[in-house]
Amino acid sequence: MSAAQPRVLIVEDEPAQREVLAYNLEAEGFAVSQAQNGEEALLLIDEDAPDIIVLDWMMPNLSGIEICRRIKIKPETRSIPVIMLSALAEEVDRVRGLETGADDYVVKPYSVLELMARVRSQLRRVRPSTMGQRLEFDDIILDAETHKVTRGPDELKLGPTEFRLLSTFMEKPGRVWSREQLLDRVWGRDIYVDTRTVDVHIGRLRKALTQYGGGNPVRTVRGAGYALG
Repeated sequence: MSAAQPRVLIVEDEPAQREVLAYNLEAEGFAVSQAQNGEEALLLIDEDAPDIIVLDWMMPNLSGIEICRRIKIKPETRSIPVIMLSALAEEVDRVRGLETGADDYVVKPYSVLELMARVRSQLRRVRPSTMGQRLEFDDIILDAETHKVTRGPDELKLGPTEFRLLSTFMEKPGRVWSREQLLDRVWGRDIYVDTRTVDVHIGRLRKALTQYGGGNPVRTVRGAGYALG
């Protein structure tokens, strides 16, 4: 799994619907995980939090509403967008789903194309660089589509790892990222890299950002990690 790919978790107890969704999402370039029930979904979220969750409401034992509630009550997962799927089309059901914390609500049967558009819309909000968006922080501009970074009038030369690091920082300026979180986001969980490697690439990123002058915007937070600004 590429660290740059947006990660989608599908939680759906109907195998046919789950496979159709997975096929279409993978065709769009997403990395897809699947869960057939609520208990499995919560385990997967704890092990490797996805970027977005497509969640069926009507499931045995643990309903989508309860899963959504548990996701949104935890500080470490509450920012993950949840798209709720449901055959319940009444306004009261939509309101209940959204009030539980769902970021979007899609009624079954749904258009796969529309659902893909809604997934992309939510991801533009939480991981804009993966959707080819342009990010700005002070005088630094990162164009994810053209893979170019400029600072003021100067184009900066960044390696692919440094580019992914900067993308991560610029998506959430001010957020403190631990070394382990940066390893998961930039290198991916499937690749073993020593945490000291993060420090080496942070050093390279700082050098690249200041190659034409200007202050170092990447700060070290002692005992916690790194942040932009």
